[in-house]
Amino acid sequence: FHIKGKALNTMNLQFKKAESSDTSAISLLAQSIWKKYYPSIISLNQINYMLDKMYTPEAIQHQIKEGQEFTLVYANKKLCGYLAMSVKNKKKFFLNKFYVDADLHGKGIGKHLFDYVITQLKNPTSIELTVNRKNIKAINFYFKLGFTINRVADFDIGNGFFMNDFVMLKKF
Repeated sequence: FHIKGKALNTMNLQFKKAESSDTSAISLLAQSIWKKYYPSIISLNQINYMLDKMYTPEAIQHQIKEGQEFTLVYANKKLCGYLAMSVKNKKKFFLNKFYVDADLHGKGIGKHLFDYVITQLKNPTSIELTVNRKNIKAINFYFKLGFTINRVADFDIGNGFFMNDFVMLKKF
């Protein structure tokens, strides 16, 4: 799958459904992304807690078994992002995770990854996601993809930490 475009003219993007053998690579990329991107949004203690809880190879393996389908994106054959989606109710989906290496933001990779995943869905009616209310860059990205803010929600994730999120929704 080759993408041609102004921002991507030197990148060859490839998409792949993640398998069990990919969980270590996803975990390493998550560690890198979270430690670069999130210190201005949440505390380092919360970052480490969330990485240990949700982004170890074992945790990712469990999420795959529970129905999250991970799609990986490679730029020039190097893993640079991933998206995880699950079915909520037949044609309603939940976007569990969506990350691209922070050094590659603004190059169209996230949009191409999202567009690719949408083409794999069978007549979706909606996609829901949660995003930290302080993550302005991601919120604006989701607006560009057609999401709207549906509600405000705070999720207790344990150990005294909360996810203070917007629940966003895209209808088709």
